Amino acid sequence: MESQNPHTHNLAETNPPSNQGTSLSPTNIAHKLKSNLVFRSKWAELNGAMGDLGTYIPIVLALTLAKDLNLGITLIFTGVYNIVTGAIYGVPMPVQPMKSIAAVAISSSDFNIPEVMAAGICTGAILFVLGATGLMQLMYRIIPLSVVRGIQLSQGLSFAMTAVKYIRKVQDFSKSKSKGYRHWLGLDGLVLAIVCACFIIVVNGAGEERNEISREGNVDDHEERNMMMRRKRIRRIMATLPSAFILFLLGVVLAFIRRPKVVNDITFGPPSINVVKITRHAWKEGFIKGTIPQLPLSVLNSVIAVCKLSSDLFPGRDFSATSVSVTVGLMNLVGCWFGAMPCCHGAGGLAGQYKFGGRSGACVAILGAGKMVLGLVLGTSLVTILHQFPVGLLGVLLLFAGIELAITCRDMNTKEEAFVMLMCTAVSVGSNAALGFVCGVVVHVLLKLRNLGKDQSSSSVSMHGTP
Repeated sequence: MESQNPHTHNLAETNPPSNQGTSLSPTNIAHKLKSNLVFRSKWAELNGAMGDLGTYIPIVLALTLAKDLNLGITLIFTGVYNIVTGAIYGVPMPVQPMKSIAAVAISSSDFNIPEVMAAGICTGAILFVLGATGLMQLMYRIIPLSVVRGIQLSQGLSFAMTAVKYIRKVQDFSKSKSKGYRHWLGLDGLVLAIVCACFIIVVNGAGEERNEISREGNVDDHEERNMMMRRKRIRRIMATLPSAFILFLLGVVLAFIRRPKVVNDITFGPPSINVVKITRHAWKEGFIKGTIPQLPLSVLNSVIAVCKLSSDLFPGRDFSATSVSVTVGLMNLVGCWFGAMPCCHGAGGLAGQYKFGGRSGACVAILGAGKMVLGLVLGTSLVTILHQFPVGLLGVLLLFAGIELAITCRDMNTKEEAFVMLMCTAVSVGSNAALGFVCGVVVHVLLKLRNLGKDQSSSSVSMHGTP
């Protein structure tokens, strides 16, 4: 299979910068914002905005139910983050929950909102410093591509396996546990999830193939050429169907059908904004239990892997690890003080939004505007609707996001690169991303040293064998 990217040895190779002007004049800034927020296709961008909900909704719902997270504040702040990142980067750069911090909060009885916010602030501060000092860009350049692909593959497989769990088993998000196998029939049954998955496959297929070569010009038979053109027209019509958006609307309708009285629980009005009081104990617990396990994942998946995937999906644009690291840092240095969920960018969210048609910053800007409206109008009462949303449908969206992320790792052309990638993936899936990263780097260095010794030995034999 052909490589998506011919540069597969390290991350030092960079894409040419975008053709945006470098001047900071108001005219150039306005032109860049307009270009970054343009609708490539209205339905496609709207559809792509739904591609990350399989990750976002379960974690936000779990934190709201288990730890009384202020859902209204989180929606407003993450909505602003979405709009700003869409305007800055001009691609569907996602805003996702910090998963390690969320996992610790859900599983620990003594890790509450002050500790969660302390962990987010500390993580954001470190990422901001790494970005502002240029250390993050240095890491981006020196980390081998095979190791980055290993992290991406492990994250994609993790998403896919979690999605299968959502589809097969009933979930208790407040305790982060599965309660038993899902029934086949019903408004959140296996049959519904399977039909929706088949619908997405029929509509979206495996995704578009970059550099795809048309075979129409090589067909001599007029009838066969017409048949190919008809098939291509049908595929084009089907591709315009907003499959993810249709699934999301279906889930909302089913949520009201499953519990019609949910309407009585809805209250209108914006949430009150208060500064979270963080004690010294909360700072300590947040840093030890939240920041330390979250930091490797944020560095590897939220910055480095995101930059590499962005360059793969959008060739010709320049994505700086410095910029991405700084934006993640600023998001949490601002929002966490007011109770907004700790957030980052994520390769899985980017892959999911790209899978369903997101191609510009307008994709996440639409999503951000929707979050802000819901947060201002419904506030925390929205959780009553989300609690009835069919989890199987969220699993379907998450499944395709995970697969799309894993597919980007197919450009390892040599057995050595694939070996390093799979070693990193195996350890990451079996343990955690930090340990997988260390193992991948060690294996990469050992193989380079081994090859260096082999080259020197071959050179010595060649010199002595020369007459």
